[in-house]
Amino acid sequence: MNYNQGFLGQFRDFKKDDFEVDWIKLSEGRFGQVYQVKLKVWQEKCALKTFSATLASNNSYGKIADEVSNIAKLKFRYILSIYGLCSEASAVVMEHMSNGSLNNLLTSHTFMWPKKFQMIHEVSMGMDFLHSMKPPLLHLNLKTSNILLDDHLHAKISDFSAIQWEEGMSKAVFMEDLTARGNISYIPPETFTQDPVPPGTAFDVYSFGIVMWEILTQQKPYAGCSVTTVLLQVSKGKRPNLESIPDGRPQECDQLISIMKQCWEKDPWKRPEFSDTVKKTEALNGALKIPGPIHYGKNGDMEQKSNYSWQVSTNHEITLPEMSDLPSDEQHSNSILFLLSKKDFSSFRQTVKQEHADAQFAGQKSLLHYTVASGDLESVKHVLSLGAEVNCTMARGYTPLIIAVLQRFYDIITLLLEHGADEVEGDEDQWTPLHFAAQNGDDRSIRLLLDKGASADAREKAGWLPLHLACQNGHETVVRLLLSRLLKEATVDQEEEQGKTPLHLASSYGNLNIVKLLLAHKANPNATDSSLSTALHFSAEQGHNRIVRQLLKSGANVDSADSRGHTPLHLAALNGHAGICRQLITSGANPESKTLQEWTPMHLAAQRGHEAVVVQLESLGALVNSKGQSGWTPLHLACKQSQPEVVAKLLSAKANPNVKEDNEGWTPLHIACKKLCFPCVLHLVLYKADVNAVNSEKATSLHLAAQHGCVPTIKVLLLNGADRTLRDASGSTALDVAWLCKKWEIVELLQKN
Repeated sequence: MNYNQGFLGQFRDFKKDDFEVDWIKLSEGRFGQVYQVKLKVWQEKCALKTFSATLASNNSYGKIADEVSNIAKLKFRYILSIYGLCSEASAVVMEHMSNGSLNNLLTSHTFMWPKKFQMIHEVSMGMDFLHSMKPPLLHLNLKTSNILLDDHLHAKISDFSAIQWEEGMSKAVFMEDLTARGNISYIPPETFTQDPVPPGTAFDVYSFGIVMWEILTQQKPYAGCSVTTVLLQVSKGKRPNLESIPDGRPQECDQLISIMKQCWEKDPWKRPEFSDTVKKTEALNGALKIPGPIHYGKNGDMEQKSNYSWQVSTNHEITLPEMSDLPSDEQHSNSILFLLSKKDFSSFRQTVKQEHADAQFAGQKSLLHYTVASGDLESVKHVLSLGAEVNCTMARGYTPLIIAVLQRFYDIITLLLEHGADEVEGDEDQWTPLHFAAQNGDDRSIRLLLDKGASADAREKAGWLPLHLACQNGHETVVRLLLSRLLKEATVDQEEEQGKTPLHLASSYGNLNIVKLLLAHKANPNATDSSLSTALHFSAEQGHNRIVRQLLKSGANVDSADSRGHTPLHLAALNGHAGICRQLITSGANPESKTLQEWTPMHLAAQRGHEAVVVQLESLGALVNSKGQSGWTPLHLACKQSQPEVVAKLLSAKANPNVKEDNEGWTPLHIACKKLCFPCVLHLVLYKADVNAVNSEKATSLHLAAQHGCVPTIKVLLLNGADRTLRDASGSTALDVAWLCKKWEIVELLQKN
């Protein structure tokens, strides 16, 4: 037996052949590429980060490999998991994050305020975890592109070993590495000096302050500035513009801004520790009633206190013709745009002549675009009277009407429509004014548009109706209005490009009243999207108990399986929703249904460590000894994931501690010893696990504990009858293995009579 060979779930060196052949490139940069790959054995998606030929050809990859093997041991909810290396491809194998980087989503979606607060808190917890190491693990590369988002838009920090400070390194070399990675906006001012003091935790705190600003504003800091300009401005104390933080923010945002300003203090000693920031952001999340970890009431139901919608809406990065675009110094005092910027509308109207009506400015913005954005009705009337084209478009196709809708200038909307503004003309993504109004919950604009002939059935490029957007964003009044105006031949079950109906979206984002409204309009509760998911799948996955109840009441198929074979019960178990599991099973869900990988809901709950779900499922008839792929039981998975509480619950429910998986004959005790999970070992031994059971390589649990140097486990195994004379397939005893692996404390322990 090769005792340096990794086991699935452990850090290992994967081969290219371990992955299916279709590698999907997700991103590419100066230092390499990131691919989405699928592991053949488990059919699980992973991310494969390959390194450039330059890095791979010198000693850099070797250093990266050494560092990665150490940080792979770090396991935390808000830290990206690393599974191992793929030396054949000069790559690191990591957890796959379906929603990519925060950097990309900030430019393509609009986040609601509660979600912004939650993400800031999650990043602070991830960084606090890294800094709590002894010594603190510095990131030195914290930026929005290194914050990744999972299926449910929860944040995980990645690439915290990409940049290293080495003893004796010059600041110039360090800065060169940072700027080469595009980190100039995140570098604290003390790094620009020749002070030889190496970077400390305050470096990451400064970077976090910039990340906070990006999340709050959804803009890029120092956009358009050169590296030299940024260096000079930051050194002089300049920071990103606070005026860029949108209006209409909750009052708690002022406290977040205060934290942010402390984080980017010029003096490193004045910046807060992440442990303090975690407490403050947690309190702010509580003030907004933003859900943290799920808690269960006495009856097992999930306690959901928040009424916020956790949606992110498609955002077209519209650049409004704001006055900041306009000339502002005295030499332009006669400019018509300068008059608009000063809101001197009377002088503007006196100055503007017919020859100005069709003038174009940066980004193909017309005078009418700027005038509409100013919000002055009389000035808009004047420009229109001079013959301005009412349907002129900016660079991305935005009309003056779209700008008026976005700004909620209702009088101007009416005026533009009266002058022939096309109410159905969309931008380059085919978003009509009605789409923008629906996304923003602006029922007044919607009435104005519909009364002028706008179609409630207009589709944008991805097939989304205004109704889809209103259902996603929780705008009940808008939904009622749009439903009343749907064309007779249209149904409430119209699908977007991925097959999602309005009911799918309302169910996924927890909008109960809208779900009831759609069902009252005969929405099909069993409609499936392109992945065969129903509204019940989405609501069960997200933990929306009342919506699950409503869908079941309306005839939803409780055992419908999606393209991966997951039923709503699988998704509820996977995500820890015990109350929903009970509700589904009492409504007829099969607790022994299996996914395409042959996992039952009990397997998934055990793997994720959801103790309450395991107890709930077992009490409702689920089998604790069901075999899944390769003969793995829930107990195997709980040991693999080091979930001692779940192991204890499964054993007390009569899970078999001596069952062997099919491929290599591993018992749960083998796995617990391999995972160095001492509490799991104790539970298994207490329930009479066979300490001398051998796997296909004739290795006992004692061999595995000796290999990994776990002294407490060795002692427990010996006290419970472990035979130190047994030999594995290579003829080695546990003592031989300890010698081979240089575990000298184990050697001494096993040599004792």
